[in-house]
Amino acid sequence: MKKLPLLVASHLAAVALGFALGVYLLPIFIAPAAPTAAQASAAAGEMAYRGQFRRDLKDSDPLHWGEGAVSVGRRSVALVGRLAPGPDYKLYLSPEFVETEADFLRLKSRMVRVGDVRTFENFVVAVPEPVDVSAYNTVIVWCESFGQFITAAQYR
Repeated sequence: MKKLPLLVASHLAAVALGFALGVYLLPIFIAPAAPTAAQASAAAGEMAYRGQFRRDLKDSDPLHWGEGAVSVGRRSVALVGRLAPGPDYKLYLSPEFVETEADFLRLKSRMVRVGDVRTFENFVVAVPEPVDVSAYNTVIVWCESFGQFITAAQYR
């Protein structure tokens, strides 16, 4: 009987670890092929604005970060760089620079969601037709499922 609590605790720990690994690894396993650096760079060459995703933002941490050159144009947003893997990433444009979850939530009603980010090394996301990227100045990657800030870059 003395071993029962230890047995239950060890099984709960194993289930929790398995769940956490699943949340982290599943998006990597199901991600489509990322554009090559050359493809993302070619798309970036047509862009009007440039910015930089950096790991040292206030709410970035070892599990939630982005790094690399981001380019924004009328028809697409491209990253030549990397993002921490995670589920349900969305790309937003904001009228103000954001580097915390609190700032994101405060400004979300004034932002526009551009689309899904499905790859973690380089991406090209199409900008929907009615969106005017010049009306915004910051591009943000946000994890919708967990309400987690990933990264941001000011491009204007």
